[in-house]
Amino acid sequence: MRRGLALALLLVPGLNDAATYALPPPGASLVGEIAYETTAHEDTLIDVARRRRVGYEELVMANPSVDRWLPGEGTQVIVPTRYILPSGPRKGIVVNLAEYRLYYYPKTKRGSAPVVETYAVSAGRDDWQTPQHAVTFIRQRLRNPAWYPPKSIRREHAAAGDPLPAVVPPGPDNPLGPLALQLAIPGGYFIHGTSKAFGIGMSVTHGCLRLYPEDMAALFERVPVNTPVRIVNEPYKAALEDGVLYLEAHPGGEPGEPRPNDEDLVRASFERALTGRGDYAVEWADIEATVLQPRGVPVPVPRRAAAPG
Repeated sequence: MRRGLALALLLVPGLNDAATYALPPPGASLVGEIAYETTAHEDTLIDVARRRRVGYEELVMANPSVDRWLPGEGTQVIVPTRYILPSGPRKGIVVNLAEYRLYYYPKTKRGSAPVVETYAVSAGRDDWQTPQHAVTFIRQRLRNPAWYPPKSIRREHAAAGDPLPAVVPPGPDNPLGPLALQLAIPGGYFIHGTSKAFGIGMSVTHGCLRLYPEDMAALFERVPVNTPVRIVNEPYKAALEDGVLYLEAHPGGEPGEPRPNDEDLVRASFERALTGRGDYAVEWADIEATVLQPRGVPVPVPRRAAAPG
């Protein structure tokens, strides 16, 4: 990729408060740049994540040697704001559960260049998982929605001594917040804001997708009814830029414990990135550490040297 094209992938200023990037051409998928922040004495990584609008776990993962509760005065923190776009059509909303991140591809207005917006999200916890591999659409845009908790959630709250009414009216106690996008998935799934911003970027919901309130406000204003939505689970994404192959890895299970099909998933991501773009020989030993200790940021993959001849 020529240098001029690479510069077009930088953050587009002035469009909105979201992380908005010029959309790379077909075959390219790397956007954004890694940023840095120097912590103050009173900061925690939750504070930094909130300020920089990234997920808590992705910030922790990008800074494995930094104490999440007491990073200390003057500590340089990596802000993981470089991304490889998920595979598949660049249309509507795409949520990658493996990285707790939503990508929005708004329709391009005449005379404007195509862009992609990206937001950190929370997703369903193990016992209330967000539907995976779902293809759906935005059914409704709701302002100040009432929440009708399913019986299963009401039973859970009752068992914990925190009973819920059949209807939770709009207001500060409503977990949907003031803005919600309802998905056309049976069971009542929403994309919505939250007053519990410390949980963004984690598995903490009953299956809904939760955003920082200011991110939800930005997204809500631009997403029309019937916008297509794809929910995927891609722990490995790859991209080829300037002749270098990059791998972005996200955890699945306990750190240091590989999934049974890790190598197959990584190789599939390489094949997607390299389709029609030549060969790129890789040694598994050179990427094993990235797989076992994922950092959630694109990492260059060494090209295997050619055998002497």
